[in-house]
Amino acid sequence: MAGKFEVYQDKADKWRFRLKAGNGEIIAVGEAYESKSGAMNGVDSVKRNAGDAAVQEVDGTKKQ
Repeated sequence: MAGKFEVYQDKADKWRFRLKAGNGEIIAVGEAYESKSGAMNGVDSVKRNAGDAAVQEVDGTKKQ
């Protein structure tokens, strides 16, 4: 089964999205958006940009 995006309202009435793998595991989450259309734009951005995005290792112990 392919992964899927879920768009939902959180307890603070903000819109969010999450990406779930085919096994149901959450593998990515978006920020809080004021509107459903904002969350949908976030989903579209991930779809457009993730395919050829580079992977960069960073030192998590230092402030960026």
